[in-house]
Amino acid sequence: MNIAIRMDDITPDMDWEKFYRFKALLDKYGCRPLIGVVPDNRDKKLAISDKREDFFAYIRELVSDGWIVAMHGYNHLYTTEDPGLFPIGHKSEFAGQALVRQNEMIRKGRDIFEANRINTDIFMAPSHSFDKNTLLALRQNGFHIITDGFGTGPFKSNGFVFYPISVQKSRTLKDMRDGLVTFVYHANTMDDSDFMKLEELLKSGKVVSYSEFSRFPVEERTFVADAWQFVLATAKRIMVQLRS
Repeated sequence: MNIAIRMDDITPDMDWEKFYRFKALLDKYGCRPLIGVVPDNRDKKLAISDKREDFFAYIRELVSDGWIVAMHGYNHLYTTEDPGLFPIGHKSEFAGQALVRQNEMIRKGRDIFEANRINTDIFMAPSHSFDKNTLLALRQNGFHIITDGFGTGPFKSNGFVFYPISVQKSRTLKDMRDGLVTFVYHANTMDDSDFMKLEELLKSGKVVSYSEFSRFPVEERTFVADAWQFVLATAKRIMVQLRS
């Protein structure tokens, strides 16, 4: 199983020291990730460093170097406890909100990106949580790809293409099947041990750039497969809650 890298919580005031450390490892091994950029960060937990004033210009530099951008919510503020259609989390910026409100948030996020010349049709929901209204709002605002779900390669469901994340990293590393999944990272909260594990992963030869997803055929997901994914996601959420 090949592995692509996804970095969440990219903001002008993130922990830049850790971001640069993460980037240096990716550059060393020639990996280009997906980054989830928050259009208008209002989440104080993500505000760690001084704001980089040329933030969007820097993001454009990364894109020109082969990095891929997803719109990571709007303000990254959790407003409900609705786990949504992919219930591995227990909070949401979007799920449970009215369609008109979700449409407004996604439109404003898109407007900020366009004003700063950032083009993407990939959406990354904070805490992986989205519902039917989110999908309607995304479709109305020109998004076609969602980075979430479980699978062994791209699949189509509810009119969207999903690029899946790993159910469990340790199991993925042992999986010898052909396919591609995503490992999710939050550089802001990584420690030395996490960076050492990341470099070991990059050394393994299993990691490819996120753009490789576009080379895979897209599987049409069945209702039964969607139902099984919902069960797996729910079980994962419960296990995480029990461990904590």
